[in-house]
Amino acid sequence: MAKPSRIQDLIDTVTEDVVKHPKDLTRYYAQHLAVSRVAANNYIKQLEEGGWIARSGPSTRPIFSLGYKRDISRVYKLKDLEEDLVWANDFKPYLSLSPNVLNIVNHGFTEMLNNAIDHSAGDEVFIWARQSEDRFGLAISDNGIGIFKKISDALGLVDMRQALFELSKGKFTTDPTRHSGEGIFFTSRMFDSFWIKANGLEYHHDIKADNDFLRDAKGIFTGGTVVFMNIDLSSTRAASDIYAQYTNAPDDFDFSKTVVPMRLAQYGDEQLVSRSQAKRLIARFDRFKKVILDFSEVNEIGQAFADELFRVYALEHVDVELIPINLTDQVQGMWLRAVSPR
Repeated sequence: MAKPSRIQDLIDTVTEDVVKHPKDLTRYYAQHLAVSRVAANNYIKQLEEGGWIARSGPSTRPIFSLGYKRDISRVYKLKDLEEDLVWANDFKPYLSLSPNVLNIVNHGFTEMLNNAIDHSAGDEVFIWARQSEDRFGLAISDNGIGIFKKISDALGLVDMRQALFELSKGKFTTDPTRHSGEGIFFTSRMFDSFWIKANGLEYHHDIKADNDFLRDAKGIFTGGTVVFMNIDLSSTRAASDIYAQYTNAPDDFDFSKTVVPMRLAQYGDEQLVSRSQAKRLIARFDRFKKVILDFSEVNEIGQAFADELFRVYALEHVDVELIPINLTDQVQGMWLRAVSPR
């Protein structure tokens, strides 16, 4: 049997090895590993049993192709890197995905890599993609400043956790001349699950969960920004479906609607009670026509907070529709108290 470390080394490169050496893989591994052809063939059989390699043709002259498992990883210098070329040349050729999933993966790959190129202030990025029998996973990790610090510095936020709240609204970017601020928002909703780890914090959006969440990050990632995405290969979701959820098509195809998870505006044991909290919350609401305020897991709010949000802001921005949902009796009472004078 091969040593686990050697097999793992082969798994790291087998996807590319098979594509480059479909007819001479045994000879290639014998030369590359400095082993006999018998030993090389033993490694190939283990990789075949693991789903990494498929075999066809006569036993004496087999032709090897990719199995149902694929693994590709690369490190790039960020300077002058072009995300579409990286995708088209180094990753897409090795994947086997249905058209709708391929489109979602293409979107997430290029959007998140472009963020690293344009915003990270780092000089290097690591990209890893793995396809299994039923799922596809993607990770993009840069060595830059970290996304939550980047946003906090740009907005002068006192707490980096507020940066996550800004991302959850959508339409935020630190470089508005070159970006719409929609990349993370839509990408996070196209995949089954989506994580960002940076600056000691972790943001998680999961299609099976009712709410996004933010927590202290654990694990080996201590610098830069790491984005994880995964999706079931049998998913019938289409990128166009996600765009449609946040527009008022067919009359308006602009990104005009957002859902704001109000629980993310609370930090620790803090309650939503003050006007200053409301003012932080409503930043950039005027970029949308409809803002759905999801009060799930928010048990109560203060009178001043409710008044600033539902009366003062609403009167000053009559073209922005505020729609509160999932209200407790207390929150509903504060909402009704604020809107009744209107």
